Amino acid sequence: MKTIIYYYTGTGNSLWTARQLAQELGNAEIHPMTKMIKDGGTPKADAAGIVFPVHMWGVPGLVIQFLKTIQKDSAKYYFAFAVNAGQVSRTLIQLRNLMKSRGLPLSAGFDIVLPSNYIPWGGPGPAEHLQKLYNEAGKKIEAAAKYIAGKETGHIEKGSLWQRIVFTALYKMTYNMIPKMDRNFRVDDKCNGCGTCADVCPVGNILLDSKKPAWQHRCEQCLACIQWCPQEAIQYGKKTPAYERYHHPEIKLKDMMFKAK
Repeated sequence: MKTIIYYYTGTGNSLWTARQLAQELGNAEIHPMTKMIKDGGTPKADAAGIVFPVHMWGVPGLVIQFLKTIQKDSAKYYFAFAVNAGQVSRTLIQLRNLMKSRGLPLSAGFDIVLPSNYIPWGGPGPAEHLQKLYNEAGKKIEAAAKYIAGKETGHIEKGSLWQRIVFTALYKMTYNMIPKMDRNFRVDDKCNGCGTCADVCPVGNILLDSKKPAWQHRCEQCLACIQWCPQEAIQYGKKTPAYERYHHPEIKLKDMMFKAK
């Protein structure tokens, strides 16, 4: 079974998930959603996976945009992985409904919990906690790969009832605000104008103005810019200077250079 896995990532958790899954499945390719959106269309395969981070307790705008590029093929086996820090909420149900509206059946959806990259609320946590999450996610991906390889259907994971009620309401309230939430980013005097922030932004939301980043209000809140800044010069609000930066340890900066893809 030839499988293509499409991923969207900011700090590497979803890219790591896609790579682990491809290794487990075999005969699988991975492609960034940003490239598919730019080039248009999706290559043919027996199965297609969508791997993405949960943003504001729902499906990110970039993923919604990507879904519009998929050619309708109701016979294809589609599956998805929603990567989150423990609040998957109703994300995979939302994705299933979005895909259904385009005639794309979502056969399986899995909730993968990995360290949080949402630095405005704090750092990722102690090393032993992170390693536990990596180990548990690896085991879950292995089990999910067997389900996918058998083309089984019907398994769509979701959060608890209170999550689906509260977080879905918050998603609806905040979704249209997300592009302009980059107003809270700023740079301090450690910035050396290297341009890494612009290179890692998956949606090209950052331009350099006098060698300083300027956000263009098309933000996805993936936090790639602040987390990958080699000088830790980008801040978000007042508290982030005190918080540890995070990106997946097996993902390197070169993997994130979207402008080169």
